[in-house]
Amino acid sequence: MTNKISSAGADEVTGADTETETDTGGEPRAGGGGRMAARRAARRANRKAGEPAPVRVMPIARPAQMKRRHWGVIASFGIVVLLPLLAVIFYLWIEAQDQYLSTTGFTVRGQESGGATELLGGLAQFAGGSTASDSDILYEFIQSQEMVDAVDAEVDLRAQYSKPWPMDWVFALWPDASTEDLLWYWQRIVSISYDGGTGLTEVQARGFDPETAQAITKVILRESQDRINRLNDQARADAMRYAQADLDQAISRLKGAREALTRFRTRTKIVDPAADIQGRMGVMNNLQQQLASALIEYDLLRETASASDPRLTKAQQLIDVIRERIRIERQTFTSENTDTGAVGEDYPSLISEFESLNVDLQYAEETYRAALTALQVARDDAARQSRYLATYIRPTLAQDSEFPNRPLVTGLAALFLILLWSIGALVYYSIRDRS
Repeated sequence: MTNKISSAGADEVTGADTETETDTGGEPRAGGGGRMAARRAARRANRKAGEPAPVRVMPIARPAQMKRRHWGVIASFGIVVLLPLLAVIFYLWIEAQDQYLSTTGFTVRGQESGGATELLGGLAQFAGGSTASDSDILYEFIQSQEMVDAVDAEVDLRAQYSKPWPMDWVFALWPDASTEDLLWYWQRIVSISYDGGTGLTEVQARGFDPETAQAITKVILRESQDRINRLNDQARADAMRYAQADLDQAISRLKGAREALTRFRTRTKIVDPAADIQGRMGVMNNLQQQLASALIEYDLLRETASASDPRLTKAQQLIDVIRERIRIERQTFTSENTDTGAVGEDYPSLISEFESLNVDLQYAEETYRAALTALQVARDDAARQSRYLATYIRPTLAQDSEFPNRPLVTGLAALFLILLWSIGALVYYSIRDRS
């Protein structure tokens, strides 16, 4: 009986305590220390009696309710996302003017003349650059101030693109735009797609009416063709100038080599040392033969005649004279004498000088022939080789507007605003939780 009363008392105490905690939101009221002691005593009594401890029953959660912070998040979503998005939609569908697209495509082609160039093995490849380099030049030229000025002179860009101003202030050009502003706006209305591998270039121009867009692409196409023609003419002129300069230099070198050889012949009195030395060797061979014959005759006379025979004396004199002449001829090849026509110069030095001058002359002649051939090839290339702009897409005239792409711009604006709002909310609550 006591245990039951104790258990019931404990339940009442527990329930009262639970109710007290629920009412106070987890904070005990004043005088809660006695109730805590009574509850601990009841638990000890239950343990002694062997009864299980009473189960604590949690109160049922109340329905969720909107609080001030929730309304703040909704309000921020409306301010940061919905209102700007509605403004973007209103502007795109009401204020923004339709824009029309005109497209043109071209590539730089060249006709190469093969015959004479192939014979030279590519020696005279002076004219023209590669097609890819010309396309690179056009790619930069279309985006340059010079192209903008050329198109503006034909189309009057300020007048055409400032018509929707100030209603369509995002896509229109302000009337008092400077040259730099016009170049910046040109990057918006003209887009270039260039494939470096194939050399294909595609240009797209936008306008508030189809005729303006087509007129812009026509001027771009014409100016690009003129630029290629000027580059081609400049390349031809450069090729001719370089080839002519090389030929003039080769002629000057050839003249110098021939003049040096002429001065050598005048100084040494030798027209051709090779022929001269062959003649001298002929004289030496003849003297050698005469000496051999004289020795044979002398030996024959010595066998048949006495020692006092005058013929032996004469034969000996002939042998001595021939031997002296042979000695003198041999000395002319190495000694310094006047036999060669040049005082104080030995024959080997003259031969070496002549060979050097002859090599210079041969090199000058070969250079002259190569330069002359290169000039002829450059002339042939200037007459036959041409680079031109091959248009594979003529400037188109649009019937329907493609810009601004309202669904795409709206979707991107919504995505950007939602991301901006989400990041801002996360940052705010992160700072709020840490403060």
